[in-house]
Amino acid sequence: MGHRRKHPWRFTVRTCRQLLKVEPALWLFVSVEGVEPTNNAAERAIRPAVIWRRTSFGSQTQAGSAFVARLLTVVTTLKSQQRNVLEFLTNAINAARAGKPAPSLLP
Repeated sequence: MGHRRKHPWRFTVRTCRQLLKVEPALWLFVSVEGVEPTNNAAERAIRPAVIWRRTSFGSQTQAGSAFVARLLTVVTTLKSQQRNVLEFLTNAINAARAGKPAPSLLP
């Protein structure tokens, strides 16, 4: 039996096939108003978390990492909604201590 020769462009062919599968999504910004053609908003949203990670010692445990991820998500969400972060966290802690449901992150 002969060995099958690997095509030198196999990775390019695979990438092109994957792009063709999602092609309609690549052009969504053309037909749907409000959809941005770049991911700049997402990049700006995660920037504070990246800076925090680089300038701190990070977390030392998996639980610490999960806590930081959740807290940064909450802070980013609240800031994007122009809501008061300290007020929300105070209400969330008071609700938890009283055995009540946490306040909603939904606007």
